[in-house]
Amino acid sequence: MRQWLIIDLEATTEEGGWPVEEMEIIEIGASLVAPDGHELEHFRRFVRPLRRPCLTAFCRELTHISQSQIDGAAPLGQVWPQFERWLEPHLPHLVGWGSWGDYDRRQLQLEWQRYQLRSSLQAIPHHNLKQDFARSRRLARPVGLHGALQLTGLQFQGQQHRALEDARNTARLLPLIFAA
Repeated sequence: MRQWLIIDLEATTEEGGWPVEEMEIIEIGASLVAPDGHELEHFRRFVRPLRRPCLTAFCRELTHISQSQIDGAAPLGQVWPQFERWLEPHLPHLVGWGSWGDYDRRQLQLEWQRYQLRSSLQAIPHHNLKQDFARSRRLARPVGLHGALQLTGLQFQGQQHRALEDARNTARLLPLIFAA
């Protein structure tokens, strides 16, 4: 069966945002889904940032991730191999992987390079589902995930700005994005 991998990341930030180069992943959420958006399996882990281990108040409020959750997490160098082991049996069925926008792909590439990590995702096509949605709906410009769900008559399920919930809500849009 053909499968899609939808990934969403949460990262360190401050009000007004930081450049991607200064951000670090603090949560990985991945939903392995059928083309109809139905979840088959998922992966969720907190990640302890190494360069700026203390979350800003803005980041904690935005993501609802506590400092203690991050303090108890492993760094990306340990978490990413866990992700790869989880993904490995699904690779033969993977059509592609996607994220809402290009941030997640860029952040992963930066951190793979920073920590000298290998990823099987580097050989799999990435889809910017935010752009794909805008094209499929003939929108003048891309919209946020919440806006896309509203345009399709769907409600956001779960807590916004949490990696797995954002990935799952993105997956719900897959059949609508690729139906056109």
